[in-house]
Order: sequence, then structure tokens, then C-alpha cells
Amino acid sequence: MSRFMNPDYRNLSPYVPGDQPQREGWIKLNTNESPYPPAQGVLDIQADHMNLYPDPESRSLVQALAENYNLEEDQIIVGNGSDELLAFAFMAFQNTDRSFAFPDLTYGFYPVYSQLFGVKAKTIPLAQDWTINYLDYIDVGSTIVIPNPNAPTGLALSIREIEKIVKGNKNNVVIIDEAYIDFGGVSAISLIDEYQNLLVVQTFSKSRSLAGARIGFAMGNCQLIEDLKAIKYSFNPYNLNSWSEAAALAALKDEKYFVECCNKTIEIRESTSQNLKTLGFEILDSRANFIFAKPPALSGEEYYQKLREEKILVRHFAGKRTKDFVRISIGDEKEMESLLKATKKILENQR
Repeated sequence: MSRFMNPDYRNLSPYVPGDQPQREGWIKLNTNESPYPPAQGVLDIQADHMNLYPDPESRSLVQALAENYNLEEDQIIVGNGSDELLAFAFMAFQNTDRSFAFPDLTYGFYPVYSQLFGVKAKTIPLAQDWTINYLDYIDVGSTIVIPNPNAPTGLALSIREIEKIVKGNKNNVVIIDEAYIDFGGVSAISLIDEYQNLLVVQTFSKSRSLAGARIGFAMGNCQLIEDLKAIKYSFNPYNLNSWSEAAALAALKDEKYFVECCNKTIEIRESTSQNLKTLGFEILDSRANFIFAKPPALSGEEYYQKLREEKILVRHFAGKRTKDFVRISIGDEKEMESLLKATKKILENQR
């Protein structure tokens, strides 16, 4: 670190992305990407007008999203991945206490953003069964951000529980991060018109197979969206490039392919979970495109390392409660068969 670094950031603990191997031959089940290519319309995009700046309002995409989700255009903002919009929210919605409440085991960017933007983090422990108890979030006196389904557990709150949280925090914004909602959860979008303090954030990275394009969108009361736009235009008016906007539009048009990919992921998730349970694993009831799994006979870190020796990448979190588990992204059938084959070999060698 140089001597010129802002003292406020010298102790910053940055977010650590999952491994992105640069050589072929690896099976990547560590970053919750889709194993399927984008819709054919995305692959057919021509790179026109790249000499011009993109539309700062991304009006074509906003209009398409409004039609798709039955919202008004002024209820939507798009961004460079949902991470950017979450960062904008951490800047925009600090209450007088300048605090954010979120689960103690959750998406790793929340504590990073808290540190980066000078927010007081109120971490609320998950229950013993790894669930989020909605009662813990009633009238907490802070802005709230909750992933639904949660990561890394994959467990989801019901729409009734989400509504209880929103109603129980009328003087604070409640942000529901729905990165994985299309794999079995119920979206809170239907509550937006009723509650001024609800912001729903989604992404094209997972269920739309566009992680590399970096496309996110947030939906909420028009005044909340105006707040986020004020941050955006103070940071980067052209935050979504022209190709990414065109890719998002093409992906939205192919609803059939979107549903097929989601259904395949869900089917493979359920079969993989059952196969691992048969081998003695503890598996949480995921509603995401990954599973949170505790192997028998060895620790989570040992299992992670032994899979790595087989050129299979999963994610291990070295916390007190998570150290015995790994998070396994759902790949295609061939990739999950390779995972099961390697797992059987690892367990046999433990005997």
C-alpha cells in the first residue's frame, strides 16, 4: 500500500471474488454462473454505433423491463451489474443513524460496502437452521438489505415474510436483493406499488446467462429510483454500455429459452442434492442456482481442496459456522456427473 492511500481506506477488506482459472480443463462450480450460453438473439447482436456514447437512461431496456414486470418506466433503473446498484443504495439510503442491517452470513459485498461508505453494519444472526427470521428485522431502526434467496445458504423467505419486514420498517428503506429469485423463490416485485420503502434488485448474470455483460436493474417507488439516479449521475452517467443493453433486450425477448434454462437448473439442483444426500451430505433446501453442502467424514476445506485436485472448483467460506460447508454452483448435467464421480472417489479414500 502506498503512503498516498486515503487513511479511511487503509484497513479496507475488499470483496474476494471466486477463482477464475485462465486455463481450460477446469469445472467451475464456484461463482454461480449459468452453465448455459445466452439466448441466440444475444449471440446475433451486431456491434453498431460503438463510436457513440450509450443512452444514459437506457430507455429501450427500461421500457422492456417495465413491460415485462408490469411496472412504470420511472420505477426502474439499470446499472453495471446489480453490485453497482447495491453500491448506489448504500450511498443513497443511509438514515440519520447511518446504519444498515443484514444477516451475519450473507452476500460478502454488504460488509465491504458498509466499510467503504462509512455505514454502521448491524449484522443479525441467522437462526440455528440457517434461516432468516423475519421477526428479527421488524423495526430495527436501520436500512435493511436482505438477499432472497440468501447466499450462501440458498434459503428463501416467503412473500408474506418479506411484506412483514417492509411493513415493520416504514421509516427505512428495505432492499431485497433477488439475484437468484428465478430458481424457485417468489419475487417481491408485486409489493412495489403498495410500499414506498421497498427496493427490489435483480440481475441478468444468473438466470439470463449474462454474467459477463454486467447488467443489473432495481425496481421501486419512483422517488427511490430518482434517489439512485442522483447517485448514478454523480458517478457515471454512461454506466451501461451499448452492447450490454442490446444483450439484455435480446435476452428478455426469448422468454421460452429463459424458462427452459431455469427449469433445467432447478431439475439438476434437485437431483444433485438428492445424490449427495445419499452419500451422507447435509444439504440445505436451496431455492437458488447453488447448494450449501456439508460433506461427511471430512471438513468443508478438505473437500474443497480435494475437489480442486480433481480440477473442480467450488466455494469454501472459512467462518466459524460455514467452515464445514461448501457452496456448489449448479452446472450442466455432465459437470454435475463429474462432481459426483469425484466426490465418490474422495469419500472412498477417506475410509
